[in-house]
Amino acid sequence: MDWLSYHSFHYRERALPGKGEGLHMVVKTKFFGEVDLPEDKIITLDRGLIGLDEYKKFTILFDSEKEESSISWFQSVEEPTLALPIINPTLIKPDYNPSVEDEMLKNLGELTEENTAVFLVMTVPSDLKEMTVNLMAPIIINADTRKGAQVIVDNEGYEVRYKIYDILNAKKED
Repeated sequence: MDWLSYHSFHYRERALPGKGEGLHMVVKTKFFGEVDLPEDKIITLDRGLIGLDEYKKFTILFDSEKEESSISWFQSVEEPTLALPIINPTLIKPDYNPSVEDEMLKNLGELTEENTAVFLVMTVPSDLKEMTVNLMAPIIINADTRKGAQVIVDNEGYEVRYKIYDILNAKKED
């Protein structure tokens, strides 16, 4: 979904030169410095992230230096140091099919195959061979409403620390 391809956010009452119409936001970020994004690139998680429920506004940032990178950043608009690496689950587990109670997703609006984006939060320790994703708690986003939720899935057998180093390494070699 092309709305996920922006790199920044910062509130402005008027259009910025060369940036088009509408409100903009400049957000301080941990890895990208100050970033300028249109307000419509903000994703709202009404319940926040699990364990970080005080932060409700996020954006997705991409490292433009690494065009081949499959890892993005789920950056808090409210807290510069809160940036979580995320990845599309189909890149590491093509059969990933989370089962989620409808009640958990109702505030996102109508979800369709075309407007739904799913991401997994990564843990990247100093020993990269121990890199994992959390299959049990994906972030699900409705691109039309720009609302999202991190939910606990009902699937048995999905791991909280699913190792992905070998999977990503194999994809690099392809």
